[in-house]
Amino acid sequence: MFRIVKKQELNPTVTKMVIEAPLIARKAEPGQFIIFRATEDGERVPLTIADYDREAGTVTIIYQIVGGATMELNRLNEGDCLHDFVGPLGTPSHVEGLKKVAVVGGGVGCAIAYPIAKKLHELGAEVHAIVGFRNRDLVILEDEFKAVSNRMKMMTDDGSYGEKGLVTNALEQLIKEGNQYDEVIAIGPLVMMKFVCKLTKEYDIKTIVSMNPIMIDGTGMCGGCRLTVGGETKFACVDGPDFDGHLVDFDEALHRGSMYREFEQHAREAECELLKKEVR
Repeated sequence: MFRIVKKQELNPTVTKMVIEAPLIARKAEPGQFIIFRATEDGERVPLTIADYDREAGTVTIIYQIVGGATMELNRLNEGDCLHDFVGPLGTPSHVEGLKKVAVVGGGVGCAIAYPIAKKLHELGAEVHAIVGFRNRDLVILEDEFKAVSNRMKMMTDDGSYGEKGLVTNALEQLIKEGNQYDEVIAIGPLVMMKFVCKLTKEYDIKTIVSMNPIMIDGTGMCGGCRLTVGGETKFACVDGPDFDGHLVDFDEALHRGSMYREFEQHAREAECELLKKEVR
């Protein structure tokens, strides 16, 4: 069993949990993910590792409450245990040898972008972080990004915090200032990653994206994370989750990512009904 050491609400829909998992912490690297089950009969869900502490033997996950499984997970508190917590899975992000990188995170995708920025910083790379949210209330990990970035831009759609605009506005501004990046790493909603790649392709800057948003089973057996990369069929969970963004068919991925929206809505409603019965 995997004990919850710390639970922290980052915003109304996003929670951070620090889990006691020494074997996973020993091997975990940025870009990899775990699969959890909150209870014995719970759904298996993949989540990217947001941080790890090898000495303490802990792994940090950050999740958005969007469906039944994450609602079930969020009902657990410090001291409780997850039934299953398996990993690390997936291919680690390739960051060695990079000297100057722009790390772009959008929304809860910042939880995945942060450990990559942290690793790059530890390796001595110059890190420019661009993080974007819809509004001030949804901002997460601001201090953490500041601690590992040589330069940071905070963007909000409505201008309620940082600068008003999209992450692509900030990235293009930095490029036009003369910053020459070895690589851009973009992690967030599929549509955000699509337009970051469209921009960087104009400037011929290699761009890596994380396709974890379309992962479902995490083993390659369900086929839900199938995508086309450079004309070839790949699976985000076993072949990635990182891919060359200029080769990804984002239109196909966007369609696939929306296929289970109705199912998740039903699962969320069922979990809400269960909670109401327990309260009664």
